[in-house]
Amino acid sequence: MDASALPDTLPAAAQVASHLSFTDFFLHADPVVKAVMLILVLGSIGVWAVVVEKMARGRRLRRSVAAFAAALDSGRGVDPGQSDFARNVLGAAARELAFDTADESLGERRARVERAARRAGFGELKALETGLPFLATVSSAGPFIGLFGTVWGIMNSFSAIAASQDTSLAVVAPGIAEALFATALGLIAAVPAVVAYNRYATALRRLQGEVTAVVERLGGELVHRRAAQHRMAA
Repeated sequence: MDASALPDTLPAAAQVASHLSFTDFFLHADPVVKAVMLILVLGSIGVWAVVVEKMARGRRLRRSVAAFAAALDSGRGVDPGQSDFARNVLGAAARELAFDTADESLGERRARVERAARRAGFGELKALETGLPFLATVSSAGPFIGLFGTVWGIMNSFSAIAASQDTSLAVVAPGIAEALFATALGLIAAVPAVVAYNRYATALRRLQGEVTAVVERLGGELVHRRAAQHRMAA
């Protein structure tokens, strides 16, 4: 390249770069790249909506399970009105305990009661499972969607070079900037999704273990209390 052309080319490129903004990247992008950006922005908004919803719901469920366990520890009994979790678990256990068959052993009765209570408790946790597949999808597909926009934008940049027969930065900078912006949006959507999925999947497994523990204690307490009542009646 002729050195005399550098003073003209560099200011022009600098002027183009100085006017590039996030809004310009979207408005002046190729329709395909624009669609990719829109998908990633919507995906990112959806990820944060799931995070906020899971944060509130998970905190409420953890408090309900902790209060249930604390009531069992105190020996005063669990109040069904303290939470939806307590009402559903106690209701399922009581309904199953009402089916009292003479040929059933104490261990079989306890297993049956615990199974019903555990099913009710896990039913309360299902609300935490909703949204996790969406987080997994965004975390895995987001970078590839952004990469597709990047490849498409770079292809457009090379097409612009071929059409104008000019390799100056002013020609290729807008297309490359749009392409890299698509990659950035893919990472912006995917990284929080990965972190949120790992955190809430772990929290869900921990809550399932806590529910199993309190259900086992509840089943043992109810069945032994029922057996003591039968002995006193006899």
